[in-house]
Amino acid sequence: MEIGILNADVLDILADGTRKVKFTYEGIFNEILDKIGLMPLPPYIHEELKEKDRYQTIYAKYDGSAAAPTAGLHFTEELLSKIEAKGIKIAKVTLHVGIGTFRPVKEENVEEHKMHSEHFYITKEEADKINNAKKQNKRIISVGTTSCRVLESISDESGMVHPCEDDTSIYIYPGYKFKCIDGLITNFHLPKSTLLMLVSAFAGREYILKAYEEAVKEKYRFFSFGDAMLIIK
Repeated sequence: MEIGILNADVLDILADGTRKVKFTYEGIFNEILDKIGLMPLPPYIHEELKEKDRYQTIYAKYDGSAAAPTAGLHFTEELLSKIEAKGIKIAKVTLHVGIGTFRPVKEENVEEHKMHSEHFYITKEEADKINNAKKQNKRIISVGTTSCRVLESISDESGMVHPCEDDTSIYIYPGYKFKCIDGLITNFHLPKSTLLMLVSAFAGREYILKAYEEAVKEKYRFFSFGDAMLIIK
């Protein structure tokens, strides 16, 4: 790493342990980050990736996410083509995953956990795909828990979604009533995580725990580069 290209002064230490910093540099900030930075990885991946695109979805388009939405890592160009050939419509949402997605729930009362905020953007064209599917009584399958949170944040009580750009800090845990999605593709998550709570809210806590027991028994791979499951209501 080249010293002096980018310097940071810590201005404040926030209550959750994160730092507020001020950067000083010459040039274009994103180009500097790309030159000296490393791909942000979850704490359970200890080796540096030789190919940074290895931890990225094939449909990623914009900079800004703190991590890849890992359910999307399962898709290839070939697989997406096969899905579309079956008549399945694919709607895309721009989603910047927040660093808080890795943060475990430490509070005894899960309702007291402070959820991280994530920025998203969905166009009218993509929202119309979802709404038209709803009107035709077709199922909405979310790829990943983060996409699920976006769809549930922008849908009304009838499940219709609305195009917008915003931040969401929606916190989904058992007891939540889903409005938009009918299915979820997701990896096997860390214990004590908000992600595990979300899938438990969708499929039922006992059912999910039973699925995880089976996954451990059959030696499924967990976390980012692990196996995925499809949950249908």
